[in-house]
Amino acid sequence: MKFLSIMLLLAVCVTARAEDWPQFLGPKGDGHYSGPKLPTEWGTVKNVAWKTPIPGKGWSTPIFSKGKLFLTSAVPVENNDQSLHAICVDAKTGKVDWDFEVFKQPAASSPKIHGKNSHASSTPATDGQTVFVHFGHGGTAALDFAGKVLWTRTGIYEKPVHGNGGSPILVDNALVFSCDGTDKQMVIALDQKTGKTLWETPRNNKATKPFSFTTPQLFEQNGKRLVLSGGSNVLMAVNPADGKEVWRAPYNGYSVIPRPIVGDGLVYISTGYDSPVVHAVKLDATGDATKREFAWSVKKGAPNTPSLLLVGAELYMLSDGGVFTCLDAKTGDVIYSERVKGQYSASMLYADGKIYLTSETGNGTLLAAGKKFNLLGEFDMKEKTFATPIGVDGALYIRTETQLYKFLNPVK
Repeated sequence: MKFLSIMLLLAVCVTARAEDWPQFLGPKGDGHYSGPKLPTEWGTVKNVAWKTPIPGKGWSTPIFSKGKLFLTSAVPVENNDQSLHAICVDAKTGKVDWDFEVFKQPAASSPKIHGKNSHASSTPATDGQTVFVHFGHGGTAALDFAGKVLWTRTGIYEKPVHGNGGSPILVDNALVFSCDGTDKQMVIALDQKTGKTLWETPRNNKATKPFSFTTPQLFEQNGKRLVLSGGSNVLMAVNPADGKEVWRAPYNGYSVIPRPIVGDGLVYISTGYDSPVVHAVKLDATGDATKREFAWSVKKGAPNTPSLLLVGAELYMLSDGGVFTCLDAKTGDVIYSERVKGQYSASMLYADGKIYLTSETGNGTLLAAGKKFNLLGEFDMKEKTFATPIGVDGALYIRTETQLYKFLNPVK
């Protein structure tokens, strides 16, 4: 039985190949890259292996599987309608293999989005055979690697505020994502093969401003896997098999964006607007987790948008205004806090002892991880960049407003 359990665990772990980047924030959803060293210098002409124009506008981060990059975009068409696209790019050459419209979003019936948002801000997810694209209220779909649409779902919820943003994750046979508009607030699981609803779990939370944009996180507690999903005023932990709520941690906040990060017996969350607070939630919480269940809380420097980054004993947070803070992950004590160039929406990427940042105007910053602030370099992509950078097999990929770039270290 012990041998069988180990084999089952290994089977789960290799669903996505080790070199893939199958979801938002990578294989474990924590922003960590492991592999050959990534470039430590980049720019519009520095270490560029290729760059490829991407039509339309989208802030979704690319994902990678089996030599292919997948991303989404929204292309304006007649009457200001949006053509919502799924795109596949060959990672070796930068050639667009296919670019297909998955949904048409009529402007007349679609709520307006925030000026900093796009109609294609949710990052796809893949199991290595199927790619799942999500446009919030605009629809969710599954495609094979040739671009054939396998199924679509629309109408799950209809009244977002400021547009859409949270990304889906894959758990066993389910595609799981958060729905937080003014009409519905819930976590939902769709069957990966058919798109049919497996379960829905309502927030059961009376928030004055119920809209949020978080990406769920899968983790293990007391030998059982749970899905974390944050929304306005609440973090929920649910059973991925049936959606049953296991525990919740209330807080004050709405328009929540950062993905929960898990480590060393704690869940780290940032609570969104109007005044974000980073909380460390104890994983032994059961039932209603009141404020007594927080290990610590920090307000100064907390982000509205970028996700947190946990590296060893240090927790890093990057405020939208460009304050970069290193905390003791156990206690919440501030180790240092420094300002970096620019305003931020993209999350951080960790690789080989270094932290990669990309500002909303394309300013890149490279920092050394550790207990001392150490600026290693600054770079400029010269156009808007809201998507989070990714690392795959020694290559750094950055999506700007109009291009997808691949950076490689020079061959010696």
